[in-house]
Amino acid sequence: MSELQIVAIICTHNRDSYLGAAIDSLLEQDGDNYEVLVVDNASSDRTKEVVESRLGDPRLKYYYEPVLGLSVARNRGAKETTAPILAYLDDDAEASPQWLKVITEAYQKYEKLAIAGGKVTLIWPPEITPPKWISPDMAGGLGAYDLGEEVVYITNPNLTPRGLNYSLRRTFLEEIGGFDPNLGRVGKNLLSNEELYMTELALKKGWQVAYLPNALVAHNVAPERTKPSWFLSRSWWQGVSECYREEVAGRTGFAQFNRGGERLIRGIYKAVKYYDDPALRFDNLTYAYGQIGYLGAVCQNLLGISSWSKAGEKRSRGAEEQRSRGAEEQGGGEGEK
Repeated sequence: MSELQIVAIICTHNRDSYLGAAIDSLLEQDGDNYEVLVVDNASSDRTKEVVESRLGDPRLKYYYEPVLGLSVARNRGAKETTAPILAYLDDDAEASPQWLKVITEAYQKYEKLAIAGGKVTLIWPPEITPPKWISPDMAGGLGAYDLGEEVVYITNPNLTPRGLNYSLRRTFLEEIGGFDPNLGRVGKNLLSNEELYMTELALKKGWQVAYLPNALVAHNVAPERTKPSWFLSRSWWQGVSECYREEVAGRTGFAQFNRGGERLIRGIYKAVKYYDDPALRFDNLTYAYGQIGYLGAVCQNLLGISSWSKAGEKRSRGAEEQRSRGAEEQGGGEGEK
């Protein structure tokens, strides 16, 4: 077999009901010059059993990461392989058969390509009809992503590929020091913006970011994500994430109150303006709610009591120390199937 070109990585936390389909979609990819890594991020459900039932395939490997956090798990996956291309698939998503092939060919063709992702469609639960109050923009919060049928080079970070269908060139990831543990979900909190931040770094450093329409992935919509409360919580954490991103970029200070306040007023105004349209009304209401989360994070940051940075630093420092102990507790050393 020729030298390994790409690895598919699933970082998972307590999603045993979806995980099997995600793994199966990767084991059924076109070609065979790839491997599949599952990083079990401190799961307490049947995750290990789901993976073990498929370990008869030599391309599949299982690793236990005891330090909770998506970015920590992503970094762990990158460390456990030598493949030059890292393709991340969410544990509740299903990749099309050509997914890895399309991604590999793009990186081979464009040497300055640092990040790439593809189209994402939604798989709705069979018993649920998409609510009328979910607008196309809100569907993006569920993972939907479609920039058309042609390859698009991203210059606006807000159009960055979705994290559930996401790939990077290893040399770029190493250049920036890996995923920032201050961003990315940790358990049930919905910190985000890590992909947007990565795109900003890539463009700033002269790399390319691309949308690949044929790198298609379908994303399962969990029933709880069809409730207004989930969207409000997600928007709140989006605001917190935006505050941290500005902190990293050196854009903190009292000007943040102006930016957040203006966005809050705009969201409320539009929610009232489009009151008769359930989708637009709720879209703008959640946008305004997110600005409250943003402004709260700004206040904490200015007072020096922000919790996300301290938590991220703690996760980063503790990852290596806890990893070996956690792996032993799960019945095997690092890298053991």
